[in-house]
Amino acid sequence: NHHYHHHQHYFFHCIVIIMSSEQDAAADDFSGLGGFFFYVFIVHPITAWILRPGRFERKKSIMYAIAFLAALAAIKTGLEIQQRGPNYYELLDVTRDSSPLDIKRAYKRLGLQLHPDKNPSPDAAEQFDKVKQAYDVLMDLELREVYNKFGKEGIAQNKRYSETQFLIEVAIFYVSWAVMAFLLTMGKKSGQARDWTFTGLIVMLVVEVVVMTSQTNPIPSWLFPTLTENDLVRIMHSLFPAFMNGCRSLGAYLFVDVDAQLRQFLLALQEQNKDILLVLRDVQIGVQNIQAHGGGVGGGPRLATTGNIPVAAEGAPATKATPTGKLKELQERLQYSNANVAQAVQSLKTENKSSNLGFYGMIIGYIVISYLFK
Repeated sequence: NHHYHHHQHYFFHCIVIIMSSEQDAAADDFSGLGGFFFYVFIVHPITAWILRPGRFERKKSIMYAIAFLAALAAIKTGLEIQQRGPNYYELLDVTRDSSPLDIKRAYKRLGLQLHPDKNPSPDAAEQFDKVKQAYDVLMDLELREVYNKFGKEGIAQNKRYSETQFLIEVAIFYVSWAVMAFLLTMGKKSGQARDWTFTGLIVMLVVEVVVMTSQTNPIPSWLFPTLTENDLVRIMHSLFPAFMNGCRSLGAYLFVDVDAQLRQFLLALQEQNKDILLVLRDVQIGVQNIQAHGGGVGGGPRLATTGNIPVAAEGAPATKATPTGKLKELQERLQYSNANVAQAVQSLKTENKSSNLGFYGMIIGYIVISYLFK
């Protein structure tokens, strides 16, 4: 009879929780999808506006952008936590380390305050039911462990820890976010942001695996006495979109395009070589005019060439070279250098640009994954 009444009470309790957990799941799904678009289409453009060159000083731009992203992430996460309401430990005003006796005392104290027969408040019955749900879960050691790991949804689904199921869920979440992060950080300009984003993703993965696979909660109870493993994972998942978009904005702002600088330098060098060649032609014409009037020096040694660069023949004294020959040698050297510079500029002009198809594909992929594996 005892086991029958226990299972009957547990079944009734699950029915009560399922109704609220379905609403919470729908809200979480909408919050995740809405938060993703919020950061991509609103937060990122505003951050890019703050970091636009010439808007503020470099250090101030970075400080303003970080402050804006941190404040926004804190406000958004705080609103999500407030929307979910207090967890069972906060509801009973106990900690994770509280004994069943402490929980029972807290329940009796709150029961006297919130019982509909003694509390005239219109929401007293609802508050009393929430306290009763929290008490029923935390007094059952098995349900308490399930609640710590998976929250109210885990109790409603009668969920138990399975290593295979856990690895599948983790793989789906992190692989999908890794693909999205890669698509959002495509291109040379986002290379640094991609490194930061994947580093944060790996750190979050390690923390989640350690927290969810530990027998006891590794979160310091003196620092967060009521924070469960499920709460920590939710907070990390909520903060990651803000972290990723912050990395995108700051990485793009701090990026230095060395190839573009080198291309500009080579183009300037190419123009300089053209100017020198024009001057040399004028000088060569002038020297030829002087020689034509009998002012030139006698014939000098023949110039040999090595590849495309002309050099004086071996054994020939360089001091007897004619002015016209030396000018011609210099001109050929500059022409050879100009050809190399032009080739280098042409190779640098082939710069890869990220396509918008990847961006839209990322959005469609997020929606599909979100609704297939929620």
